[in-house]
Amino acid sequence: MERKLFGTDGIRGIANTYPMTAEIALKLGQAVAKILIKTDQKKTDKKDPPKVIIGKDTRASGYIFESALTAGLCSMGVSVYLVGPMPTPAIAHLTKSFAADAGIVISASHNPAEDNGIKIFASDGFKLPDAIEQEIESFILNNNITTDHIIGDQVGKAFRIEDARGRYIEFAKGTINNISLKGLKIVLDCANGAAYKVSPLIFKELGAEVIVLNNSPNGTNINENAGAMHPEKIKEFVLKNKADIGIALDGDADRVILVDNKGNIISGDHILAIIAVYLKDKKKLNKNTIVATIMSNLGLIQFLKQNNIDCIQAKVGDRYVIEEMQKAILNLGGEQSGHIILSDYTTTGDGTIAALQVLQIMKEKKKSLAELTSGLKQYPQVIINVDVKQKKPLEQFPAIMKKIKEVKQKLGSNGRVLVRYSGTQNCCRVMIEGENKKQVTEYAEQIAAEIKKYVD
Repeated sequence: MERKLFGTDGIRGIANTYPMTAEIALKLGQAVAKILIKTDQKKTDKKDPPKVIIGKDTRASGYIFESALTAGLCSMGVSVYLVGPMPTPAIAHLTKSFAADAGIVISASHNPAEDNGIKIFASDGFKLPDAIEQEIESFILNNNITTDHIIGDQVGKAFRIEDARGRYIEFAKGTINNISLKGLKIVLDCANGAAYKVSPLIFKELGAEVIVLNNSPNGTNINENAGAMHPEKIKEFVLKNKADIGIALDGDADRVILVDNKGNIISGDHILAIIAVYLKDKKKLNKNTIVATIMSNLGLIQFLKQNNIDCIQAKVGDRYVIEEMQKAILNLGGEQSGHIILSDYTTTGDGTIAALQVLQIMKEKKKSLAELTSGLKQYPQVIINVDVKQKKPLEQFPAIMKKIKEVKQKLGSNGRVLVRYSGTQNCCRVMIEGENKKQVTEYAEQIAAEIKKYVD
């Protein structure tokens, strides 16, 4: 069934335009409530009304959707617990910690401030499966939810959790056994996003010297020339302050990009490699296997092979990485973009916790971040985003397919071509990987030019 509202990471779009409107958010709250009530009716021991945790990032439009979702849930008799601006992974953790029936995050992650999104976690802290999202879509689009049977004391109530930040801070610190980070100088870029309060405290309380950037959100500056989308900004501060590491989070802090002490940008592929080898040496890497994606660099795959670690490559999107991890019962997976999932601790990508694991390894091995990544060769990789209005199947355009085939033949076994539509934005991503940066850039531009001709 074709999805009309949900993409690969919840519902997302420009705030106050369809589908990211107050009306849809209200109906979404009611639809989620209907699913929860239906589930509760199957539990004979369930007496209390369902409860849902709601968190958000720092976008001004978050107020619209927080209020609309709360109204929709309460109108169906559900109790709502509001935590305000908090990282996406914190909401997943709190959903389990509070034994809530669901968790909802209002965030468009790394997208610009004018966008917003809504994603939902089940009671186990994992994102909803496709089948449930489709059921929710059906309720919303068919407009077949009634609330007139919820009256009097049956109406839900909304509460604010005052100690939510403290709960997540202690949980995150506990993932590295509360080891001291004394002696480490960190530059932390919060992207003016959801982690602007919690993440600086986590690193400071563990003893690190922390230089904090972009932790003054104003509702419109989230991700603006900051954070994981712009690691070149933090690089300047790392070198200027002779820091040991730079940590750049995105708007909802579910992804992280690092910068080493020499100013090199360290992607999610590097982070996966560091943690994978560490866990393998500790005999803690399940089946000596990790999950990456089809976007992961060839250099990562080769590095893992050299260290006798297998790699399953999933579709792009952290939800697909997690699905593969669950199927194979694995405890490490992630994306080049910086989503790192450590299932011993988290049910979704967590930028802060991933950074903590790297810091722990640096302390234990007494090595710099540059030393830890020295054995990983990165093939030149070029990604061009082509804006589109409609995501028409590329197979409809022979000229585009011919150009893709032509480039693949020229690269042969020493490169890769991946052309796909984004699951969260209206754009087509062209990724070319090979041994020669100039050559792969030219090939990517050629394919992008063909797409611009035919896909508007």
